[in-house]
Amino acid sequence: MSSIQLKPIKFDRKTLTNEQLVDFYNNLIIPRLIEEKMLILLRQGKISKWFSGIGQEAISVGTALAMEEDEFMLPMHRNLGVFTTRKLPLDRLFKQFQGKEDGFTKGHDRSFHFGTKEHHIVGMISHLGPQLGIADGIALANKLKDNKKVTIVFTGDGGASEGDFHEALNVASVWDLPVIFVVENNQWGLSTPSEEQFRCKQFIDKGIGYGMDTIQVDGNNIIEVYEAIHKARTSIIKKPRPILVECMSFRMRGHEEASGTKYYPEGLQDAWAIKDPVENFERFLTEENVLTTEEIEKIKTEVKADVNLKWKEADNAPEIEANTEREYNYLFKSFENSPIEPNSNKKTEKRFIDAISDGLRQSMERHDNSIIMGQDIAEYGGVFKVTDGFIEQFGKDRIRNTPICESAIVGAALGLSINGYKGIMEMQFADFVTVGFNQIINNLAKLHYRWQENADVVIRMPTGAGVGAGPFHSQSNEAWFFHTPGLKIVYPAFPGDAKGLLAAAIEDPNPVMIFEHKALYRSKSELVNDDFYTTEIGKANLIKEGNDITIITYGMGVHWALETLTEQPEINADLIDLRTLLPLDTEAIYNSVKKTGKAIVLHEDCMTGGIGGEIVALINENCFKYLDAPVLRSASLDTPVPFASALENDFLPKSRFKEQLTYLINY
Repeated sequence: MSSIQLKPIKFDRKTLTNEQLVDFYNNLIIPRLIEEKMLILLRQGKISKWFSGIGQEAISVGTALAMEEDEFMLPMHRNLGVFTTRKLPLDRLFKQFQGKEDGFTKGHDRSFHFGTKEHHIVGMISHLGPQLGIADGIALANKLKDNKKVTIVFTGDGGASEGDFHEALNVASVWDLPVIFVVENNQWGLSTPSEEQFRCKQFIDKGIGYGMDTIQVDGNNIIEVYEAIHKARTSIIKKPRPILVECMSFRMRGHEEASGTKYYPEGLQDAWAIKDPVENFERFLTEENVLTTEEIEKIKTEVKADVNLKWKEADNAPEIEANTEREYNYLFKSFENSPIEPNSNKKTEKRFIDAISDGLRQSMERHDNSIIMGQDIAEYGGVFKVTDGFIEQFGKDRIRNTPICESAIVGAALGLSINGYKGIMEMQFADFVTVGFNQIINNLAKLHYRWQENADVVIRMPTGAGVGAGPFHSQSNEAWFFHTPGLKIVYPAFPGDAKGLLAAAIEDPNPVMIFEHKALYRSKSELVNDDFYTTEIGKANLIKEGNDITIITYGMGVHWALETLTEQPEINADLIDLRTLLPLDTEAIYNSVKKTGKAIVLHEDCMTGGIGGEIVALINENCFKYLDAPVLRSASLDTPVPFASALENDFLPKSRFKEQLTYLINY
């Protein structure tokens, strides 16, 4: 039996007019009545799932009312009131719930997993925490624009247990970002109570650790929520910085309807019903003679009629029809991928690292809205010195040192993109991408497919072994992302391609990962055009021609293959440098294999699950009748990358490749 003793809400209208209070009520009652409708429809099987915000409407509505309509809000799955207060068309919102063509995600996602730039809303993903880093990026863009705009992002007491919470709040504080973090403390994370989620007394205490101002309010009191957000927003505009607002409330229904509430102690819901945000506000309005009981009922009747009408319109809309070709078209924002030619033929000798730096610098000059972020990239110039001297040319606003927090910075790069910038991130080592993995594969890669918003983000990935760096600074992890629709992956082998592909990646409004082999940085050089130019993404390069065999490779593998062919001039081979892994140039592969009848795929990554397996499968499916021998893979051992040079040399496929190539030639 619950021992909680709660009292009805006491409202202080402060300077709010009757007209404002009526507007508050109109906005407050809409999500409640929609929810009541949805619960009926859920039982009827008309919608598949529902996350109820009943009891928490004052948080969503109060915050939305306190923000300007052109300020971004990043809600969660219990913030229906944000969407309705921002006046999203109800018929389209209901189509979203039904998976109709005219919903915000065109049937690609459900409930509130969407955004709409028109209404300055950025939708969540199920992982909860990544929203916070995106808010940092949006707020950073506002700060750079100096437009006096504030961003607001929601999380719950459960979601705040994630590392993304710490990373995003820390970055926001270090960078003095104009963002409000709203923690909806409803005391439960699905079935887990707060005492099993955290041991601090309250979330406002966490602000001390981040050097952040905090406010705690009664989340069921719409006026108190509104006043707190209005106060925070006004203060942030005068002095840009983050503020954490904790809204104390209670989730009256289950995490989602299927989970129920049997885990709640007996009497807990009854105790909190006394603080129902809608009923208490209705009582207050009648006591203040702002509205009569009859006027309140009239408002409810009108809202119910409108909800029923809009639901009927959505329900009568045709069911979505599958179109396979169209599905692929949703992966990326359309973009003219033609290469940009240099203005002159002037070339100078450049190392791989110099070409990367040159392409990055010229792209920064070309795009004033481009921002580079990464660990130690400013005064220090990055651990590989790619951005050495950049801070003197572009300043600290555009060349930004970051805390050690890959997830928040990938999220911030996405937030920058949403708010009109190009986000460029240096992953200090490709191995460290694991900490930002979720943001890349579930936010960057899926964004355009989900709600037609592109992620104008480039992630640089210093990668590869052969430098005695051991298991955590030597991995080839491009295959992790090769499996993820919605990403583009480039992997140059030569300085000229490195410059051109990086520049092309920054031109492209879609998420591109560029893998740069560390061992090539200072070991390979060639004549590279001094002017700005791009190399077309998605096109392989045939760098040697022959009729005996096809060698398909990329990155360091290209140099291993060239060395082998130099040592064995009797082998007459087509050598294909893929350069781009996604999208893969299958035409170049098929044309060569059909000519030679033999093929071997070489890569530095481990054998099992490597990209070579997919290429071999494609060759077998499309070129089988042309083959004169089995298609082979040559790859590193299925072990972590060892440190000692003798072990590392054995790990890498270079010597095995030579043996396999000879075997295949003589097959």
